[in-house]
Amino acid sequence: MADAQITLAYSRNTGVVAIATGEQYKSAEGALNDAGFRRGEARVYRVAHADEAAARGALAYLAQRAEARGIQVKASSRRFIGDAAQDIARCLPGQWDTQVEIYSHPVWQEDLVPYLWDSGELARVVRTHRIPYAATLTDPVSGTTLLLIEHLGHQLGYLVGAFAPEPFGEGFDDPYAPRSVTLPPFPGRAAQVITQRYLPAYDRAVHERRISHVAEALDLIQSEWDSWKQLRIATEPGGALGVEPPVFTTAAGGFLDNAWREFLTVLDHAPALLDQCRGATSLWPQDAEVLDQLAAALLTAQQVREDLSRGVPLARAEHHAQTGPAIETWLVHSRRFLRQARAASPRPRPTAVLPQPPRRLPPGQARHR
Repeated sequence: MADAQITLAYSRNTGVVAIATGEQYKSAEGALNDAGFRRGEARVYRVAHADEAAARGALAYLAQRAEARGIQVKASSRRFIGDAAQDIARCLPGQWDTQVEIYSHPVWQEDLVPYLWDSGELARVVRTHRIPYAATLTDPVSGTTLLLIEHLGHQLGYLVGAFAPEPFGEGFDDPYAPRSVTLPPFPGRAAQVITQRYLPAYDRAVHERRISHVAEALDLIQSEWDSWKQLRIATEPGGALGVEPPVFTTAAGGFLDNAWREFLTVLDHAPALLDQCRGATSLWPQDAEVLDQLAAALLTAQQVREDLSRGVPLARAEHHAQTGPAIETWLVHSRRFLRQARAASPRPRPTAVLPQPPRRLPPGQARHR
């Protein structure tokens, strides 16, 4: 493969577009500039001439310049990936934003790998094959960001998967990651596959990973809590240790500091899980009051977090006095919360519906104009 390539495609909005890729992609960009192409958003080049004859001349000159520099030029048999993403987004419920992604240098593509949250073909293809460009579709309400690429080895169709949600950080090799799916080349049907198959699996994976994060954080806090209780018992009159009160106070403060750092994970993920719990109608309706207590404890802790982020002065003792009871509430009721969360299901999203074909008129009946 040449060290520099130019891929030409057609966009219904801007006409002929060009994408420069390869380790020597800057040489390809130079040839495009020389031929009268202008770089637009996301490093996508377009012919600057609106006149058709001038555009043909620019393409002919580009071919000459590319040949002289050893740059490979190829015309894609597919429509521009940005158009495909926009058409699918229009068929999805809600408002989805699209963005073309150009990975001109191979290293840029490698930067995708840690953040792809996928256990299927998409992650494998991105790791093992050259993907010079893609498109993202983002739902600003839920924060879901999908990655759309052309399905390699197929003349038509696409692969779609997702990036890890922001609170999760990197998603590589995550056992909870959903599997990417193959999309047909038709926007309406592709949107149906996304809403009926992919997004439900994605939402369930998010739900299960949130549970895992909360359970792990509470386990760590509980372990330290148990150690702290043993220390407290040992320092009581008649206990095994003759520790002065200031030493015990320091140990207690250290525990609460560590517990708060772990509890931030609970603050990140538990609100969404609580929102999906249906205590009163679950198998354990007696948990409804407990869920209310947990929600109130989260509100208290979240207010402290917001105050700290705004730089509001908060003495260490005051911080402990506000967050300690909230953390203890979650430790006491963690088992009930986790059983409710595991029994809950993510709220279904709206699904894409294909437009109905026009009604066929009886023979001999003319349409009104």
